[in-house]
Amino acid sequence: MLLQPVNLDDLVSQLRTANAQGNKVAGANLASMNRLIEHVPEDMTCTVESGMNLKQFQSQLATNGQCLPIDPPHAGRFTVGEFIGRNLSGPRRFGYGTIRDYLIGIKVVLADGRVINAGGKVVKNVAGYDLCKLFVGSDNSLGIVVEANFKLRPLPPATAFVGLMCENLDAIDRLIDSLMKSELTPTVMDLHNLNLQGSDFPYAFVIGFEGSTDEVDWQLAKARELGIHESTTSIPDTDFWDDPAPTKISILPSQLTEHLRSLGNAQFIARAGNGIIYHRGRTENPHSDLPVELFRRVKSVFDPNHTLPEL
Repeated sequence: MLLQPVNLDDLVSQLRTANAQGNKVAGANLASMNRLIEHVPEDMTCTVESGMNLKQFQSQLATNGQCLPIDPPHAGRFTVGEFIGRNLSGPRRFGYGTIRDYLIGIKVVLADGRVINAGGKVVKNVAGYDLCKLFVGSDNSLGIVVEANFKLRPLPPATAFVGLMCENLDAIDRLIDSLMKSELTPTVMDLHNLNLQGSDFPYAFVIGFEGSTDEVDWQLAKARELGIHESTTSIPDTDFWDDPAPTKISILPSQLTEHLRSLGNAQFIARAGNGIIYHRGRTENPHSDLPVELFRRVKSVFDPNHTLPEL
């Protein structure tokens, strides 16, 4: 059963009824709950309903020169709630972190209809347990997030991407090592093998810089000293991300090229600075090492009747 609430009270009522009757809820369409409730530019914080489209959300923040610096592919396809529930991220994860670093408060409707609040509206809020992080990535399995409070960042005045075509993974290892030892502070460090037909090189390495114009120009000059000078763009939102979704794995950054070798000729996009690889190779189980028993215990506390979806 997919819930279609028109407001918070309606969602509370529908969940309470489903839980009491033993009905299973597949999720909730929060399209009617799509307001930017509050944006305080001087505090660099905001409160938004979870049904707002992520691209629209960023567009409204931009009118005041601010942003949430997380950039998942095809942002226009997701709501803020889906963004939180799936713990989505993009190329700028290397420089800015993940949604957990910016989510400072949430309002959640639990399976039995109770409404809880965690965190707050200000950055320096340390009272109680940090339940915000628990709900990130839970995908509606513990409760349905209906509002979120974020801390924001200013839109950078300047952005630039440069790249380098690489002939083998050994060269990439050396390049990453040089970057890590340098004074550079890129916000993006990606590696991929998409759409390189006709090229003499099998891999493309991309780094991005953001900041003031002077800062970006200085970093571009330093990158040229390392041989990274080809003007490029961030990896576009290609059909690589379409259903079925690519497999995602997280490894130590030091093991990146070793794992890429095992993929053979499979298409991939790698967040080279984070050790995250998205690929269309063999269908290994990316969750085989997760603490399943711990998940079950947490689920039994928040949703003992298993009304909401399993993670």
